[in-house]
Amino acid sequence: MSIHSSIPNNIPFLDLIAPHVELEQELTGVFRRALQTAGFIGGPMVEEFEEAFAAFCDASHSIAVSSGTDALRFAIMACGVQVGDVVLTVPHTFIATTEAISQAGAVPEFVDIDEHTYNMSVEMLQQYLEEQCTRDKTGKLISHRNGRPVTAIVPVHLYGQMADMDSILRLAELYGLTVIEDACQAHGAEYFSRTLNRWMKAGSMGRAAAFSFYPGKNLGACGEAGAVTTNDASVADKIKMLRDHGQAKKYHHDVEGYNGRLDAIQAGLLHAKLVHLASWNTKRRDHAAEYNRLLANNEALTLPYEPSWSRAVYHLYVIRTDDRDGMMEHLKKAGIGTGIHYPIPLHLQRAYVSLNYCLEAFPVARRVAGEIVSLPMFPQLTAEQQARVAEEVIAFTAQCAQKQPGRKENAMVAAGQTL
Repeated sequence: MSIHSSIPNNIPFLDLIAPHVELEQELTGVFRRALQTAGFIGGPMVEEFEEAFAAFCDASHSIAVSSGTDALRFAIMACGVQVGDVVLTVPHTFIATTEAISQAGAVPEFVDIDEHTYNMSVEMLQQYLEEQCTRDKTGKLISHRNGRPVTAIVPVHLYGQMADMDSILRLAELYGLTVIEDACQAHGAEYFSRTLNRWMKAGSMGRAAAFSFYPGKNLGACGEAGAVTTNDASVADKIKMLRDHGQAKKYHHDVEGYNGRLDAIQAGLLHAKLVHLASWNTKRRDHAAEYNRLLANNEALTLPYEPSWSRAVYHLYVIRTDDRDGMMEHLKKAGIGTGIHYPIPLHLQRAYVSLNYCLEAFPVARRVAGEIVSLPMFPQLTAEQQARVAEEVIAFTAQCAQKQPGRKENAMVAAGQTL
């Protein structure tokens, strides 16, 4: 994967230099402010960013923390998930989703993804709740797999598109579960709630939501950073304590917490960038539409699917093809960077052998993981660059059609068989 290339005419998968050069004066102003005030931890820059990001997400509260992983972990803990509880999520996501669950003391269990959106399948979630759980004498929902109480759902808004939140929230209410959004790739994504008859932002629909500001995100820091949004004041207060050693006030520790605060400089940098996020997201949507036009009617490709109730922000532009490795090698030789998000579903990772999932579990996630490839996507991507990417993708699929190769064995499955 090429993040940034200095080779002329090469097209990086992601360009992190151009936006920082464009905003150099604004960003260096943040450093000057920090140096002149010695405001490095907490203080006005953090508070200003928190207020602005909450407003951007249409949420009542935003709590800045040190990473997206901490954001999700603190959100899970603050929402009342107990040690040993089961939290439902998807196997097709970055491991930080499940790390946060485990590090909060809970146990992740998976439901498969939707074939088209790659987000949590509502049908599979309902099937899990109906067929793989039972109620104990106290009315608690208990997992058949391990006998533990099921208390929360973490839908992942993958690639910048929100999961079907109306349906997930309806099932959560029916079964008494808490919904915590993993919005780490969905800054500014929108969902049309048929229940409320209005568009809603990622981070405003669950009891809490986690965002990552890792440098490559739609809104990225110059280092690690994250935030939790919530409309629940009690959840916000708990997260503020958790991120700061469990302090209700200085040296008064109500609980044992963590050192999960966001540096003031990072908050200032994010605040400066936040002003541009809406226009950057619009450019990403325009780029996605152009890719869709350029790659349309190619039967060898599956292009991203955006439901009518979704306004995705295309953190990633992900297509599917039978010979993913061959396409990536072809594009690499043409000087075009690509990525895979993500090549091995979490239930097949060595880190989760103890969960005892079989190779055949979650067939959609396994199939998708062997076919996906992420094409270059960033706001500064030019029309000429997109045209060349599409030209090379089409050239590769034409070569494959001429050779009529058999479907390559899924390397991910082969890796999974050794686990």
